[in-house]
Amino acid sequence: MAGTYTYNPMDVTTTIAGKIVTGFSEGTMVSASKDEDNFQVKMSAKGEASVAVTNNKLGTITLTLSQGSPFVALLNQYANTSKLFPIWIKNNGMVKETIGGTSAAVKKNADAEYGDEVGDREFEIQVFDYTVK
Repeated sequence: MAGTYTYNPMDVTTTIAGKIVTGFSEGTMVSASKDEDNFQVKMSAKGEASVAVTNNKLGTITLTLSQGSPFVALLNQYANTSKLFPIWIKNNGMVKETIGGTSAAVKKNADAEYGDEVGDREFEIQVFDYTVK
């Protein structure tokens, strides 16, 4: 019989410059993706493969925060000043995972909406040395 995987969002911690990010919105708190594949393949007319290693180490981390999160002001400040900082996502649950890098920057200020409910602020963060461990 196969084991049961249990996920708990409380096991996931995101840090920016050593500070634990708080004030996430409902749903997806954080997402991470490498910007390019690790290699490219070109096939010859005879079916022979040539592989080119991609040395692009860029990745993107997206944080979805509640507009009341104390990190909205900090990330807007970082976006306005192009400040570089380390960012790490750590899952300390059943399947351990660490994603991020030592050098990152906020791509732009989050879009803002105001209405009769608490809104979200979505920040895209470019990671210059993106790694997955």
